[in-house]
Amino acid sequence: MADNGDNGRLEAIRQRIKEFPTGPGVYFMKGVDEVVLYIGKAKNLRSRVSSYFQPSSKLEASRGPHIVEMVARVQSVDYLEMESEVDAMLKEARLIKDIRPLYNMDLTDDKTFPYLEITVREDYPGVYITRKPEHSGTRLFGPFASAGDLRGVLLELQKIFQFRTCSLEIRDDDPKRPFFRPCLLYHIRQCTAPCGARIGKADYRRSIRDLMRFLRSKRSVVLRELREQMEEASKRFEYEKAGMYRDRIRLIESLDDRGTPQEHVQPEVFAVDPTEALVKLRDILEAPNQVRIIEGIDIANISGAEAVGSLVKFIDGRPFKSGYRRFRIKTVKGIDDYAMIAEVVRRRYKYALRGEELWPDLILIDGGLGHLRAAEAAFQEMITEAMADVAQPPSAGSTPGGGGATWCEPGDVEIPHTKIASIAKREEDIYLQGSSQPLKLPAHSPVRKLLQYVRDEAHRFAQHYHHILRDRKMLNESC
Repeated sequence: MADNGDNGRLEAIRQRIKEFPTGPGVYFMKGVDEVVLYIGKAKNLRSRVSSYFQPSSKLEASRGPHIVEMVARVQSVDYLEMESEVDAMLKEARLIKDIRPLYNMDLTDDKTFPYLEITVREDYPGVYITRKPEHSGTRLFGPFASAGDLRGVLLELQKIFQFRTCSLEIRDDDPKRPFFRPCLLYHIRQCTAPCGARIGKADYRRSIRDLMRFLRSKRSVVLRELREQMEEASKRFEYEKAGMYRDRIRLIESLDDRGTPQEHVQPEVFAVDPTEALVKLRDILEAPNQVRIIEGIDIANISGAEAVGSLVKFIDGRPFKSGYRRFRIKTVKGIDDYAMIAEVVRRRYKYALRGEELWPDLILIDGGLGHLRAAEAAFQEMITEAMADVAQPPSAGSTPGGGGATWCEPGDVEIPHTKIASIAKREEDIYLQGSSQPLKLPAHSPVRKLLQYVRDEAHRFAQHYHHILRDRKMLNESC
């Protein structure tokens, strides 16, 4: 039987849930110190979250013992309202990957939502479903909520626009094209066979432009025609054909069950091969050892309000999500990115100075030369203070080994070999520690691409947390 304290906890949670909206969104189950235990999505936030705390709920039978254990630890609940169920699903997936709550068993891996990719850089663009799109030269639609629906609608779209889905390299100036035999899709009128020169470049690209216009539009004309055809087939008692039109309508409507590449970022999708980059990065930094751990730092704020810092960790060129950290800025008032960078550096690396965590090989700051200097100054200040602390002799009457800091000579302090650099956004200039001149790397440089990936991930992670804090503040002010 629950004690009075537990009853009070549950009653406070139930009262909070009464303030939840009845629309779609993402909800948070939080434990002690606002630690997120579980993240979920809901079509109706109030109804969904309240189902966890009803006395008559049979949680163990319906959701498993781990959910029962989680509910017993919940101290508070919160939510973010979304415009649609699809937005809620995509937001839930992103938050789970970023925050990695203890009781979320799914969506913590690197599985991503698919895109529809059109290779517009080619003479005869292809249309593909992919979870690993190209970094440039393509037009992306998505990410889509259902890979199955996307495959189904692609078949229907191919019947209308007759685009190619093959992986052939087709050049307009290839003299062998007229002699190439098209595949079956050409003969069943689902492809115009640019591979066999059955269509000209201008006409084919016009069809691709029509497809992209269709994907960006409301598709009302096509849907109206399909509904009319479905009704006519039904009146003629041709129920099989009417069912076919009904299925086509559902698939085309499913095109709206998607996000956008800008708003629903999936950074795992755009990872680069780091092998070559890390070797060249070591040479650029003149590092004594192989560069393995890179930590990226960024700041997010609007007019100084709800300022937050982020830290992302990459190991061997890949994101290590368990090493991600967020810092709500505590000591800086107003707009001062340099001071905020310094605060994050001090708060993060005090643990490494204590020997409780490993030093990274490279600290990458999102910003220019000023941001780099702020990080350098904070870093050096920490080292100086640590050396001063260990150099203090034991006070009179103290016993060696009796607890507290151990006294040693300043030379016993291990100075880390960590390098610091920054990368600015506009010109993509890279500033290295000890130099005021930027390092300009070509756009195709693997080092530049890797540093951009770390920088962009830190920026996305900071902005994500900032938006959560901002939305929460707006929600609290409206309650």
